[in-house]
Amino acid sequence: MKAIDQAAGKILAIAFAFYKFLQRQMTKTWWKLLAVAFIFYTLIAGFLFGVPAKFILNETIRNLYFHVPMWMAMLSVFVMSVFYSIKYLGSGQEKDDLAAVECVNTGLLFYSLGLVTGMMWAKYTWGEFWSGDPKQNSAAIAFLLYCAYLVLRNSIDEEQKRAKISAIYNIFAFPIMIVLIFVLPRMTDSLHPGSGGNPAFGKYDLDGRMRAVFYPALLGWSFLAVWIATIRYRIRLLEYKNNAI
Repeated sequence: MKAIDQAAGKILAIAFAFYKFLQRQMTKTWWKLLAVAFIFYTLIAGFLFGVPAKFILNETIRNLYFHVPMWMAMLSVFVMSVFYSIKYLGSGQEKDDLAAVECVNTGLLFYSLGLVTGMMWAKYTWGEFWSGDPKQNSAAIAFLLYCAYLVLRNSIDEEQKRAKISAIYNIFAFPIMIVLIFVLPRMTDSLHPGSGGNPAFGKYDLDGRMRAVFYPALLGWSFLAVWIATIRYRIRLLEYKNNAI
């Protein structure tokens, strides 16, 4: 029992140190410059570099540089929103609640971009924008789940009550979203790669040329999502402080 407590203490200490490190990096410019560089590189290389010749996919395989990174960016800020929701329940500080909601707002932006790029890809590979595929339906339900989070916030006037209920909702919404998008589609027939027995993109699909673009795209769009969330949070915090005066 003592060994478990010591291990848990070490894990919490490491997590706290990592959180402090990330907090310090938020004010730095290196990752913002890196985000801009990676995104410009993705936009240029994504259309000019060669890609493997794949049946049905053909040149639409380039959408991998945009569709998947949008989901990665969405997940990045949604994870941050859950972190700040948990932090709010422990601290009760309004700034943590504001950080959580702005992360969700930013996540929904990239969620929408992920849905749109996915629909465009489906049109050229499956024949229609929306075919009722389990992956599409699950993604739509999860999207509405987070839209309901914003509706819930706007339906409660009292600040502390709104923040507490929203935080609890957000904490439970995230794992439900993960199940809807990444688990349930794998348990049924689906046209989407990685679902319903269909193989995901792997080493036989992504050659060195695609990896050289795909991985920077994941980082670039994720950094951009975090950047947008921090800007929105700072604006929201200023508005809150002005209203409190």
